[in-house]
Amino acid sequence: MLRSLSRVSELPIIVKQLQKNAASAGVAKTNNYATEATIQVNRPFKLHRLEEGPATEVKLTKDEALKYYTQMQTIRRLETAAGNLYKEKIIRGFCHLYSGQEACAVGMKAAMRDVDNIISAYRVHGWTYLMGVSPAGVLAELTGVQGGCARGKGGSMHMYSPNFYGGNGIVGAQVPLGTGVGLACKYKGNGGMCLALYGDGAANQGQVFEAYNMAYLWKLPVIFVCENNNYGMGTSSERASCNTDYYTRGDALPGIWVDGMDVLAVRSATEFAINYVNTVGPLVMETNTYRYSGHSMSDPGTSYRTREEIQEVRQKRDPITSFKELCIELGLITADEVKAIDLKVRKEVDEATAFAKSDAELGVSHLWTDVYSNNLEPKLRGTIGFDLDHIQERKGVNH
Repeated sequence: MLRSLSRVSELPIIVKQLQKNAASAGVAKTNNYATEATIQVNRPFKLHRLEEGPATEVKLTKDEALKYYTQMQTIRRLETAAGNLYKEKIIRGFCHLYSGQEACAVGMKAAMRDVDNIISAYRVHGWTYLMGVSPAGVLAELTGVQGGCARGKGGSMHMYSPNFYGGNGIVGAQVPLGTGVGLACKYKGNGGMCLALYGDGAANQGQVFEAYNMAYLWKLPVIFVCENNNYGMGTSSERASCNTDYYTRGDALPGIWVDGMDVLAVRSATEFAINYVNTVGPLVMETNTYRYSGHSMSDPGTSYRTREEIQEVRQKRDPITSFKELCIELGLITADEVKAIDLKVRKEVDEATAFAKSDAELGVSHLWTDVYSNNLEPKLRGTIGFDLDHIQERKGVNH
């Protein structure tokens, strides 16, 4: 089932090409240490209804290399910690891990500007961290304690921060919501746009196509991002979709296919897409990626694919390992710097885990606060058998 991710026979070729690209890349050095490199993206972009696409030759500075590696490694560690907390029954309910898909989020975030927004489904622990919430704030929300970014009320699927609209539990529902965020950007004239993320499983939802249509007619600044990890729950994309070229499914909307395991390719594609949606109209972007874990913690992830398939991707296509090796070969990062980052990330996530385990839950009286963003009535409506005053303790982050 690696057809759309990469054929098994192609994997060694891709690795060799990575090494070839690194060797031939232009490198600027200071005191024998690289400060900037020019790199060719690993796999070519595929285009739909576009005359030209994203830049295939990208620049990477030392600071950027350190930042992207740190971010991807932090997300990986966060998800490992979340998985362990779930197995300990400290995290309850739904829990969907992002391990393997880190390059998608980090690449998109690298291209975003202060006026840009993002909305996604329920695999969002990593995005929450990238949008400004500390690892402690993420893990505490997962364990349902008051130190969480939503005070423990939201849990795994409902986290928010400025310009980040969640975390949405209804499959595909975030796509029309993201279209609305794009409409708000156009209405305000602030030059911003919205990334509306969904998976290959949600790509068959009718509301996705309705959102495409409205966005196209109104020329809204929205990038519809299909994070294609090749499996919708336990069903492969080939068994679920008559057209697995998700970047073409916007019909009149142009589209881009990008290797979602290459953080620099994702960054380049997102930069192109941001410019396009702000000058022309909406666009569909497919990031072809892979999740190592099951769909959720209740899914072992091996009943519909083999362990060998998962291991092969880990060994030959892992986004963090590939990026690390490229940066070391180019001289942008040293092995000692990698070790220092790994130790720092481990310490931060370990401390966040301890906090998430020890912090207290909100008191019962806080459970019905902040029901409305702008309360127009003194009492909560629709309660049966209770007479509750509306209490506002803090304002919503995106109001």
